[in-house]
Amino acid sequence: MLEQLEAGHARPAEEVVCVTEATATQEHKSPQDDARSLKAAAAFSVAAALVACGGGGGGGGGAGGFGFPISGNTPGANPGTTPDTGPYHYPQAQNDAEAARFLLQAQFSASDDEIAAVRAKGYLPWLSEQLGAARLPSAWEWVNSKDYGKVETDAMIWRQLMTAADPVRKRMALALSEIFVVSGTEIGSSWPTAMMAQYWDMLANGVTGNFRQLLEDVTLNPAMGFYLNTRGNRKEDNSGRQPDENYAREVMQLMTIGLYQLEADGTVKTGADGQPIETYVQNDVTNLARVFTGYDLDIRSSERNAFTPPGAGYTIETNEWTTRPMAYKASNHSTLEARFLGATVPAGTDGPAALKIALDTLFNHPNVGPFIGRQLIQRLVTSNPSPAYVKRVADIFANNGAGVRGDMKSVFAAVLIDDEARGPAGLSDPNFGHLREPMLRFVQWGRTFGIGSATDAWNIGNTSDPSSSLGQCPLRSPSVFNFFRPGYVPPSTAIAGNRMVAPEFQLVNETSVGGYLNFLQGKLQNGFDNKDVIATYTAEKTLVNDPAALVRRLNLLLTGNQLSAATVALITDALSKAPLVNPGTDARRLDLICAGVLLVMGSPEYLVQK
Repeated sequence: MLEQLEAGHARPAEEVVCVTEATATQEHKSPQDDARSLKAAAAFSVAAALVACGGGGGGGGGAGGFGFPISGNTPGANPGTTPDTGPYHYPQAQNDAEAARFLLQAQFSASDDEIAAVRAKGYLPWLSEQLGAARLPSAWEWVNSKDYGKVETDAMIWRQLMTAADPVRKRMALALSEIFVVSGTEIGSSWPTAMMAQYWDMLANGVTGNFRQLLEDVTLNPAMGFYLNTRGNRKEDNSGRQPDENYAREVMQLMTIGLYQLEADGTVKTGADGQPIETYVQNDVTNLARVFTGYDLDIRSSERNAFTPPGAGYTIETNEWTTRPMAYKASNHSTLEARFLGATVPAGTDGPAALKIALDTLFNHPNVGPFIGRQLIQRLVTSNPSPAYVKRVADIFANNGAGVRGDMKSVFAAVLIDDEARGPAGLSDPNFGHLREPMLRFVQWGRTFGIGSATDAWNIGNTSDPSSSLGQCPLRSPSVFNFFRPGYVPPSTAIAGNRMVAPEFQLVNETSVGGYLNFLQGKLQNGFDNKDVIATYTAEKTLVNDPAALVRRLNLLLTGNQLSAATVALITDALSKAPLVNPGTDARRLDLICAGVLLVMGSPEYLVQK
């Protein structure tokens, strides 16, 4: 039992993101009986979402092998009983919508079978089962099975996200990839796809590992070595060269402790002058940079010039180095004393010992739990978690109930099981939720409707262009600061006036809204690569003669039944009129299904996930 866990039912979020339009009561014009008006209706609904924003709270944990307590009674589930003490009161879905809501936070999509399994087993036993599943073939193994140069990072990551049999692990790895950012757009080498695949596999493994090990794995990973210049980083010398400071700065600012000292609940500490207290200064960066010298790619002598690319008249090294941490070379390591964050690496300390001191210091800093916990809450549940929610997750980071700090499996469970995530209050609160990232919407579509690649090439490509595609592509962040900042505030909005944040809205503008709708309109039916990558809509094809039943299914699987009655009626009406109603050919049946999917995935109630 964790004494530091709060007792009782969690309160609604104190800091939340607002939805400034009451979409449930918003008037809509009925779409006309042609494809252009259906597109316009979807465009209108997405545009309406631009005045909305994500917010709220969620997180927690319990049984199922996670080592921290969960209440046995769910408030309201057992009339006449008294809820148990403790912060976790919602261990089991009471209906399909609650199960789907949980699934859409814990992974990418919800299916009929998964909904039934979550309801039968309870949240934590189901989650424990998913995270404890046997190791699956890795991304690196798939890339390595292909001919040299035949697949790129995009194909690798889309295949992983769309088809991997462990979607919970992959969803959480994707969240980690937005904290420990390496962009495939900005790394070189002879084996960039293999290198990015191994980086992805490392993050996926880290989901059930310890944060301290994950931090070390990231630090020594070849992909990070290329991205933030630790590869070949050398000590100071008489020419005036100094160790590169890039990784030393970003590992503090973005991956562990952040810019300002935090309370355990994630609120910023202030000094006597009322200003935030910085966690580090430039001298900390300069000294810490000395620790990250002396490491380079671990290419063995026998592996150099041992591979000839197909059709090439030259040789390169084999790709085994992409699976190994960077190697240490003592002659390139700085042995000057290094002082940072109150720790000291004595002069003359060798590289591995210096690295241990540095990473232990970062790992044990009191900021790490609230800093990382808040970002995971933002990615999986809500943009503006309450301080109490952040503290509960940070407490689990500090101690998983078995005396272990940094147990990531328990931290992820804490994010998903908290009363703010699982309780019903957020569903009726316009200030709860977050905007779904474009890449998550896309993966949800693919998984929900049976996407596949007949050739196993997965040539979906780079979807970063906001004018013609998603405006986001996994593992292709435009900078080390991710696609958006966790503290992003849309300027001149009610969000800013209410001192809240809406991170994902950094991706939203007039171009990206239109681009998203146009992208969906083309890809829902036609897929990619001359229909090699395409969705099947197998279950949906059985419902084309019952538009109301089709919309009910889409509502459950895509939103967890979060569409308002008015929106359900609007979409059902659109599908019940000519030229969509009573389709007589396979092509017309597909028109009807894709029109329904487009209208749901363009609605504000879908785009703002609760």
